[in-house]
Amino acid sequence: MTDADPRRARLIEIIRERSFQSGSEIRLASGRTSTLYFNMKATMLHPEGAHLIATLTLAALGDEPVDLAGGLEMGAVPLAAALAAVSHAEGRPVAAFFVRKTAKEHGTRSLVEGLAKGETFAGKRVVVLEDVTTTGGSALKAVEALRAEGAEVARLITVIDREEGAAEAFAAAGVAFRALLGASEFV
Repeated sequence: MTDADPRRARLIEIIRERSFQSGSEIRLASGRTSTLYFNMKATMLHPEGAHLIATLTLAALGDEPVDLAGGLEMGAVPLAAALAAVSHAEGRPVAAFFVRKTAKEHGTRSLVEGLAKGETFAGKRVVVLEDVTTTGGSALKAVEALRAEGAEVARLITVIDREEGAAEAFAAAGVAFRALLGASEFV
C-alpha cells in the first residue's frame, strides 16, 4: 500500500463526503477540542467505505501473521467485522473480537468478546483497530485488556491518526503503530 494507492484516494473522498467536518470547535473523546472532526461511523458502515478500510487494513498487515483483530467498542466493532469478512474472502482469515468499555454485569461478565466457548486469547497474535486516534488513550485500554488475557498485541492500526501524540504513546507502550490516513491529508 502506497500513498498513490487508488483505494486510499477513494477512501479519502468517501470520508470527506460522509465523515469529515471542519470549522466550529468540537470536543473530542480525548477531552481536547479541535476544528477538525471525523465521525467515522458513516464511512465504516457504508458498503464501499467498509470494504476499502478492510482491504487497506489487510494490506497494512502485510505478511504479518495475526489471529484476531478488534478493539474497543463501539468504533472497532464495524472495522473488525469488515476485516474478518474481507480476510476470509481473500483466503487470509483473521477473526474479529471487541473489548467492552466495562465488563458485562450478566452472563459471562466478559470484558473481551468474540471467542467461542473454551477458546482463550493466550498466545494469540492480535491487531488492535481504531477508527480515529488522537492521544491513543482509548486504544491503550484495549491493549491492556488484551495483554491481561494473554494476547500478544502485534500492532495497532487506525483509520485516521489525528497526529496529536498517539504514535508516541504507542511507542512508549511497546506497540507497533500504523495509520491508514493522517488528519493532515484533510486540511
